[in-house]
Amino acid sequence: MSHTVIIRDAIKRYGDFQALNGVNLTIQPGEFFTLLGPSGCGKTTLLRMIAGFNTVDGGEILFDDKVINDLPAHKRDIGMVFQNYAIFPHLTVEENVAYGLKAKKVPKDEIRRRVKDALELVQIENLATRKPNELSGGQQQRVALARAFVIEPALLLMDEPLSNLDAKLRVQMRTIIKKLQRKLGITTIYVTHDQEEALAISDRIAVMQSGNIMQVGTPEQIYKKPDNPFVAGFIGVSNFLDCELAADGAHLAPEYTIQPPLRREYAGKALLSARPEQLFFDEEKGIEGEVGLSLFLGDFVEYEIRLHTGQTIQLNEYTKDVNEVRPVGQRVRVCMDPARISLYVPDTGEVLSC
Repeated sequence: MSHTVIIRDAIKRYGDFQALNGVNLTIQPGEFFTLLGPSGCGKTTLLRMIAGFNTVDGGEILFDDKVINDLPAHKRDIGMVFQNYAIFPHLTVEENVAYGLKAKKVPKDEIRRRVKDALELVQIENLATRKPNELSGGQQQRVALARAFVIEPALLLMDEPLSNLDAKLRVQMRTIIKKLQRKLGITTIYVTHDQEEALAISDRIAVMQSGNIMQVGTPEQIYKKPDNPFVAGFIGVSNFLDCELAADGAHLAPEYTIQPPLRREYAGKALLSARPEQLFFDEEKGIEGEVGLSLFLGDFVEYEIRLHTGQTIQLNEYTKDVNEVRPVGQRVRVCMDPARISLYVPDTGEVLSC
């Protein structure tokens, strides 16, 4: 049975350095939940606290209604997949997968059945008798996955499990992990610094920075409506433009004003964030600029536009919607949908847009 994981005001210190600053999260049973952020943000520290490898210096971690701060790691009923796989080099694939079941004193017949089922789930049943040094990186990762879930844990923890694989294999393995997690229904907490990976596999994401939770939401919420400039800049690509908010809208240039919906009344300087695909060309209105670079990338063309305001932005135009690539040096006008952009107070990062 999968756990609800509740984290209340979790604090972790290393000497004078505070790695976690009172983190609060609730992860639902069966959810695929990702901790995402740059190196040093505290995501692996938090995962290791949940696993029982790091002590909790403040606050509480609960599995359902039970505080597990002082519960030893081996009693937490978790499966763990590490960045370096951590599979035993002297054991065969099936022996590696069976290891945890033997430690739990599961009957031999049941071990054989569960190991066979696990290897079939990750599609390496034909490699059962091989040693790890005879496997590719992707195959070793599948062994690590099978070993983690074969014990039927209430919680599955994954720490950067795909970071040692090449780009194509990473995409293949993240799809396998997502399908496997959905099939098994195990509450899963996944750590990564890869934004695309997090967006692709997660039910919800917690974006972290400097030991703090910056935003929690679905991949779509975090990408389309970031709560602050850090999330807007960290997830995907964002163009940041200075503007002036007044009663008649957001003034981006003398020739271009938009009227975005706001959460509250505000007048003064603001920071606007727009994704490259949220910008578009217009023949009659928009901020004036010039094409500085155009890259044909198959399904879309990526443009670098030098605005006459002095700022440079990226605009993506999908090839299904256009007949030709705009040449470098062409004069253009750039517009945006006011309902899709994000606006922030520059000093505090408060989000103003609805």
